[in-house]
Amino acid sequence: MSMRRWLMAGLSLLLLVQVSEARVRLEHLCTLQGQQEINLIGVGLVTGLQGTGDGSKNLATIRALQAALTRMNAPIAATDIRNGDNVAVVFVSVQIPRTGLRRGQKMDCTITAPMGAKSLRGGQLMSTPLTTSNVRDETAWALANGEVIIEDVSRATSGRIISGASMLRDATPLFIQGQQGSSLTLQIDPYHASFWTSSEVARVVNSEFSFEVGGQQVAKAVSPNAVEVTIPPQYRESPVDFVAQVLDVGIDIPNTQARVVINAKTGTVVVTGEVELSPVIITQKSFSVEVGPNDLLGTGPFIGLTEGQGRQSPQQLKELVDALNQLRVPASDIIAIIRELHASGKLHAELIDR
Repeated sequence: MSMRRWLMAGLSLLLLVQVSEARVRLEHLCTLQGQQEINLIGVGLVTGLQGTGDGSKNLATIRALQAALTRMNAPIAATDIRNGDNVAVVFVSVQIPRTGLRRGQKMDCTITAPMGAKSLRGGQLMSTPLTTSNVRDETAWALANGEVIIEDVSRATSGRIISGASMLRDATPLFIQGQQGSSLTLQIDPYHASFWTSSEVARVVNSEFSFEVGGQQVAKAVSPNAVEVTIPPQYRESPVDFVAQVLDVGIDIPNTQARVVINAKTGTVVVTGEVELSPVIITQKSFSVEVGPNDLLGTGPFIGLTEGQGRQSPQQLKELVDALNQLRVPASDIIAIIRELHASGKLHAELIDR
């Protein structure tokens, strides 16, 4: 092969790599409607505590212990239980992932003591059935038990049991909808949801399956965060294969909504998209900043972005933050400025203040 062909082949490969890097799989942007996390809850007893339980004055704990003994064919009167220091009533919670779980699979569970217990260290959770938050559903989905592990010594009344909950029934996501399983809905995550994104998702899905369905449209954008997809007849018997192919479709990096996320506790500022600013003058303690293309400030100190720029003003938030960082302005002051810009309507972006 001639040198020219080698160069052309190398250039084509480089362009292909660049295009692939600029595309994002739908799997990283979308989930299927019906794929949702399920919270299981229950109330149980932790025993074996070293005098750090609820105490004998807690009647709810005494009655719970009496009921537990009765279930184990060891009935005893509540008045005969004189000490509840080694026992604690606890809430047990488990979160089933959106991918679902099968019967027999295990997961970690969280234990918290709502009564008067001082610590759950060294305690053992008695077998506790877990149900959904639906009060009408009394079916036990999982059974929890095991040794409570305290992960944070400052919160000794909260712990975790590793693989402490075992599924008693299948919890599988119902992502197929319509008659005879004919459709599904792609839900775009909130941080990428927009009319443009949903329209583009529908376009790439239609393009991917156009040949198989004879040019028909299988996907339709119905809202900024949802795209309905009709499952072609040839995939009705194997919808999982179809879902896998749909989520593997690539899309150009979607437009990111202008968004600013600030965390005053950690001093973190995250700027996404092209966050623009309207002309404004900012005066903060010992400095002043002019934002906008016009010379609004007149005379006085001004922050230049780089050497040689003179009095050119930043028009985007990133430029403003960079300029303030050059002056070593504290993060708390930068966050205060961003808040005031948003309050005055000069910051054109969604502000998330954590």
